[in-house]
Amino acid sequence: MEHELWFTALLNKLFGGAVNALLAQLAGIHGLEWLRPTDPGPAHPIPNYLAMEILVILVILVAALILRSRLSVENPGKFQHLMEVMVEFVQSTADEIIGHDGRRYVPLLGTLFLYVAVCNMIGLIPTLQTPTAAIQATLGLAVAAFLYYNYHGFRQHGVFGYAKHLWGPMLLIGIIMFPVEVVGNVGRLLSLSVRLYANMMVGDLLEQVFGGLVPVVVPVFFAALHIFVSLLQAYIFMLLPAIYLSLAVSEEH
Repeated sequence: MEHELWFTALLNKLFGGAVNALLAQLAGIHGLEWLRPTDPGPAHPIPNYLAMEILVILVILVAALILRSRLSVENPGKFQHLMEVMVEFVQSTADEIIGHDGRRYVPLLGTLFLYVAVCNMIGLIPTLQTPTAAIQATLGLAVAAFLYYNYHGFRQHGVFGYAKHLWGPMLLIGIIMFPVEVVGNVGRLLSLSVRLYANMMVGDLLEQVFGGLVPVVVPVFFAALHIFVSLLQAYIFMLLPAIYLSLAVSEEH
């Protein structure tokens, strides 16, 4: 069993009993028996990665409230400048990749970038962990992106239109292309989740190993590398769904 972080212990103390009760109720539904808590004793159903994701959400919400209270046209602060730069960056990415009507997807793309970036870097704080170093967290993000761009594909073309979009322009070739497109579409879940998970997990392991061997200069180097990789992976996790969106809503076949 993994070491329980202080924030995880706090959440389990406050909400563990309610979560276990909810899981027990859901386990009564056919097909969801695996949700039944294995330990009827002390309630510790919330794992570290989920607790860290909740903490990241709280941090982002508090930062958003602070930003909102300090918004100014005449005298914007450094935090407002930083957020404006991020929004402009996401908008330019959406315009370049998706093109027409790309701005409507900026809220989702910007949320993915910001959330993944903070999740990636929160592990730099002592006593906390990187939630994206757990496959469950990255798979959850991948599923959200997968459902989002496919929803807009169906919304743009309709059910049969989207199926035709995947089939391709030629009937005979479509017999081969359609299953390939479907498998490739589902395979994006693996591509999105494993890429982010593997990079962050390996990064954390390298920091622990080399930081323990040379605890003076090496941790600073790996912390800087961690920040760079965190931002890069957040950008990639925003970029790929933007590409998938452009393919899903494109009118060209």
